[in-house]
Amino acid sequence: MTDENEMKPAPETAPEAEAAMSAAEVETNDELGALRIQLATVTDEAAALKDRLIRAMADLENTRKRAEREREDALKFGATRFARDMCEVADNLSRAIDAAPSDSQDEALKGLLEGVSITQAALRQIFERHGVKLIEAEGAKFDPNLHEALTEVEVPGAEPGTCIQVVQAGYTIQGRLLRPARVIVARASQAAAGNKVDTSA
Repeated sequence: MTDENEMKPAPETAPEAEAAMSAAEVETNDELGALRIQLATVTDEAAALKDRLIRAMADLENTRKRAEREREDALKFGATRFARDMCEVADNLSRAIDAAPSDSQDEALKGLLEGVSITQAALRQIFERHGVKLIEAEGAKFDPNLHEALTEVEVPGAEPGTCIQVVQAGYTIQGRLLRPARVIVARASQAAAGNKVDTSA
């Protein structure tokens, strides 16, 4: 029979116990260090993914807003080419009215003129419904954003830079220029320009 004392392991001496504890501490510290590194890596990856998600959401919102603007523009300005072509019809109606003698006693001509005038009024109402507006150019100050100057002429009493005659009507659609008004513009008379030079000398 073996002695019970022989089966028990010999108690560790103090230096051996300290060595075992410090080995365990080192191992724990190594594990903690590895976990800290792993946590830092995961945190960085999460921050990068969050940043990408925020950017993707911002891009998606910008795309949605751009699509909405394009849809609104298509609704507003989709008929621009058609409206520009219809301006020629309006021009022809105006020419027909202007060409008719105002003092004619011919009843047939008067009836025709009245029909053309009614058609012109109806066309203007349709234009208004679709956001197409006539540019009121005659007597207005020349604006290169709305008017196209065909020529300048001296007109006594007219303020220089004023549209004195509309050769072709201009229109806007939903606030944007559809077709500029083609106009004749008053310029300063040579005598007035000469007087200005003389007085300033």
